[in-house]
Amino acid sequence: MALHWKLVVDSENAPVLADFWAAALGYAVEDPSALVDQLLAAGHLAQGQTHEHHGRRNFRGFAAIRHPDDPFDEASGVGQGRRILFQDVPERKSGKNRLHIDIHSGDEGLTALVERLAGLGASRVREVDQGPAGHWWVLRDPEGNEFCAA
Repeated sequence: MALHWKLVVDSENAPVLADFWAAALGYAVEDPSALVDQLLAAGHLAQGQTHEHHGRRNFRGFAAIRHPDDPFDEASGVGQGRRILFQDVPERKSGKNRLHIDIHSGDEGLTALVERLAGLGASRVREVDQGPAGHWWVLRDPEGNEFCAA
């Protein structure tokens, strides 16, 4: 039996990083504001445990994105398919990622993809040329997490 999963990324500013990755992947930023409001009204969540970002109330230190075609729970806003959760941690990133995302350019083409990602705040690290096997770019997101575009 296959299991459900989500990728969790440690971050310094979860909502900002979620915005970057949603734009980079064409994903939707999850909107848990109805759930947050319900928990606040019931006294199960303190006001200090929330924040507002782009007019949406969210859990402080967390933000998630989901594939726009996958199902999600309308009451909580939580995706039930392909999703990435960003969670703020106190320490900064150090060292090389042991896990990273590869973005495939598709019809957009690699050059246009890399330009679009740079426009969103990614920085180019290096272009990797494998001769007949092709080439790709190693980039960093706004918090320094490495990823590849091919």
